[in-house]
Amino acid sequence: MMYLAAEEAQSPLLPVWPEIVIGLICFGIVFFVFSKKLLPVINKALEERREAIEGGIEKAEAAQTEAQSVLEQYKAQLAEARHEAARLRQEAQEQGAVIIQEMKAEGQRQREEIIAAGHAQIEADRKAAASALRQDVGKLATDLAGKLVGESLQDHARQSGTVDRFLDELEAKAEAAR
Repeated sequence: MMYLAAEEAQSPLLPVWPEIVIGLICFGIVFFVFSKKLLPVINKALEERREAIEGGIEKAEAAQTEAQSVLEQYKAQLAEARHEAARLRQEAQEQGAVIIQEMKAEGQRQREEIIAAGHAQIEADRKAAASALRQDVGKLATDLAGKLVGESLQDHARQSGTVDRFLDELEAKAEAAR
């Protein structure tokens, strides 16, 4: 009872000194154990975390620098590819123009060959027609002359000479008239 009386006499706001001393000793022991065992582990984990973050930042900066250089290379390659495409397009246009010129020249040459062949064919046909006409006119003229003269002009050499002379005179008159 006495103990209860002593506790009742003490104020509830004032701490009990033996409890404070025991609390400080326990706190010191816990603090010492934490500082020697737990604090180095925590500091080590925090240091690793800090290094990982700094390393990640450095890696990110390196990756960003590398990405920037790759982008610059890509832009340079793209510009070079565009330049190459423009050059190839220009070459193709020039080659197309050369091919068109060559085809026009070839077409002109073929046209001239066809015209020359046509003229040669016309000349050959004209000569053949003139020869056939000479023979027919010569025969008709000989027959007519034979009927007019009353004698036969069947001698081929004489007939050819007469007809040729007559036709040459006609041709000379036709050319003089031109």
